[in-house]
Amino acid sequence: MSMRWLAMTFVVLQTASTSAQTRAPVRKPAPVPVVAPLTVVPDMTCPTPLGVGVNTKEAFCDVMTGRDPADGVLIKLPPHKGPVQLTFDLHNRHTYSEEQVKANRAYTRYTATIGVLTMDNTLISRAVVQNEFRKASDLIDRVGGGAGPGGVKAVAPTGTEPIAITIPEGEDQVSLLGEKLTVERSDGSATYTSPGRPIAVVSNVMIEYLPPPPPKPPVRRPGRAGGAGRAGGAGRAG
Repeated sequence: MSMRWLAMTFVVLQTASTSAQTRAPVRKPAPVPVVAPLTVVPDMTCPTPLGVGVNTKEAFCDVMTGRDPADGVLIKLPPHKGPVQLTFDLHNRHTYSEEQVKANRAYTRYTATIGVLTMDNTLISRAVVQNEFRKASDLIDRVGGGAGPGGVKAVAPTGTEPIAITIPEGEDQVSLLGEKLTVERSDGSATYTSPGRPIAVVSNVMIEYLPPPPPKPPVRRPGRAGGAGRAGGAGRAG
């Protein structure tokens, strides 16, 4: 092997090594920012508010039986990406009587069923709350604004069932509508399904969602070059 050939090989290898060292590093794409989900109180239309709890200061809303989603408790969903997680507390309604409690005749077992529907009357899911009432401590809270002692209403929420429902991405509003209420007492039971009857109570309504990505900035198209147009019509001197 000649010395000339070895020298040429060394020069080629040295040039390749120097080129690799001076080559610009490959830029990695910028990481996509992680968007955290938002948990907020949604805009809600309550056609028949029960009132505000004396102790909890929680707003309670009656859920009415019906067949038209427009008549239910309407929950507005902000613009979002992906599904929305809807949560709320579902309660039964009890008409409190101090006399019945003292006479040990207040026992009542409630089972209320409501539906969560889209505005085109598609059922997304059902929610059920069941509990027994025996004494005043079985109430969640007393509701202000009534004519009873202490200015409270006779009707009050009892029992609590935490509800979590996933709303499909394409919806911008859902309705809570009552379906059925079964009431069992020591003297018998009854089931109510006719429209226009308050059968349950909701409170603590919240939604969790991902906001949509920000709109892309408009692409600027190159405009026509400015400047003076053609020279005005100054005629030749006559």
